[in-house]
Amino acid sequence: MTGVIEQYRPRTMRSLAIVTTRQESSSAILSVRAIERLQMAQDNYHQPVLEQEIVELFASLPAGVLVDATLGGGGHAHSILAAAPQLRVLGIDRDPDARAAAANRLSEFAGRLRIVDATFGDLIEVVTTNADFVHGDEIVGILMDLGVSSHQLDESSRGFSFRADAPLDMRMDPTKGETAAQFLSHVDRHEFARLLRANGENRFAGSIAKSVLERQPQTTNELTEAVERAVPMAARRRGHVATRVFQALRIVVNAEEDQLARGLDAALDVLAIGGVLAVISYHSGEDRVVKSVLRDAETGGCTCPVELGCVCGAVSRVTVFKASARLASAEEIEKNPRARSARLRIARKVSL
Repeated sequence: MTGVIEQYRPRTMRSLAIVTTRQESSSAILSVRAIERLQMAQDNYHQPVLEQEIVELFASLPAGVLVDATLGGGGHAHSILAAAPQLRVLGIDRDPDARAAAANRLSEFAGRLRIVDATFGDLIEVVTTNADFVHGDEIVGILMDLGVSSHQLDESSRGFSFRADAPLDMRMDPTKGETAAQFLSHVDRHEFARLLRANGENRFAGSIAKSVLERQPQTTNELTEAVERAVPMAARRRGHVATRVFQALRIVVNAEEDQLARGLDAALDVLAIGGVLAVISYHSGEDRVVKSVLRDAETGGCTCPVELGCVCGAVSRVTVFKASARLASAEEIEKNPRARSARLRIARKVSL
């Protein structure tokens, strides 16, 4: 963990003069529209999914600290802080662009927010080293919005997307660790194929791994071309042929599987009795991990036959709100297509 970013006052554009004379009215209108587009771009750094459901969930919590373990541009945090004055937010993100955007967006909540440079896998350390902010209050809520943000996908230089050519980077924190291209320079072909299969690329995992590693791509276009060479046109499913390859690389470069497992365990440890954990995932692998961890916490790890009842003395740590994940409404998906794949799972802690 390299530091903490406290609040600072955002740049304001409302102070810009608007020329209203008849002769200059046309240029004034253009200026206003440009300002509005820039403000919208700042506000839409990342459009939060399932926002209404998240706000309703956390707004009813008692006074305390909510950990937004994947702060991003601050969309969820802004809505929660506005709707729940009894809460303070400890926001975690390893992406410096995200932390800067969140600090700008959330500046009006000075005194109720701290932004930390870390990952949610380091949740226990974050809470411990920020005890001065927690002030002895309980952690009453934890939110994890997993995966890559809209901003990271749209920022072509980050290398997360095949929609524009860019260096093959994919690091959430571009100042640390190896890039996707560096990972490909040393990974074993069979291990890479295994990673592809784990992310749903079953039939052509071997041929894709062989094609990619032979070509050693350095850019997103080169990676896409290597994947396309390995998958016959007639066998391509709906959607882009390289989607799951990009996903698999992003996950391994950012150690997302390890971060998720550690983060969920840490969340259940630091959460107060009665506190709520909400996790939004975007692909089946993530959702399986979340579902498995919550099921194990709900049963206390009990493996006794259902027909005999529990005789092992297992103690449930959480109550899961629903057996199935909550999904976005058709209306939200129409406004924000990224919400289509979102899966929200919620649990309330009932014992240590």
